[in-house]
Amino acid sequence: MNPLANRLQQAQPYALGLFRIVIGLLFACHGAASLFGVLGDGPTATAGTWPGWYAAVIQLGAGALVLLGLGTRSAAFLASGSMAYAYFSVHQSEGLFPLENNGEASALFCWAFLLIVFTGPGALALDRVFGGTREERREPVTA
Repeated sequence: MNPLANRLQQAQPYALGLFRIVIGLLFACHGAASLFGVLGDGPTATAGTWPGWYAAVIQLGAGALVLLGLGTRSAAFLASGSMAYAYFSVHQSEGLFPLENNGEASALFCWAFLLIVFTGPGALALDRVFGGTREERREPVTA
């Protein structure tokens, strides 16, 4: 393995951790904006309404868990599924492609969270402290 590839391999857990943190933060902010009106014009989800309020609760809760790296794979699976549902139930009827139907955010979040389901939390995750699998608790290899 060449030196650059070796260094990139060693940095992979940290890159995955940073990816998880950013995606979780963006998703949680989206939920907080819908529920509480922070970072936006005002609350857009009325308490208890389907599907908007439930989606916002999932966004805030799952986004926070992914951000912290706690129950990461389960939270990411729930978030990915909710975004797939949003895409196909809300956006798909407006056009075939995400650019046509304003579903880019739903599609990107869906695939980003699905990636996290398969890759795990990466470095800097609370899963490493409070449990998770043996693989998730192991510290990243550094040279």
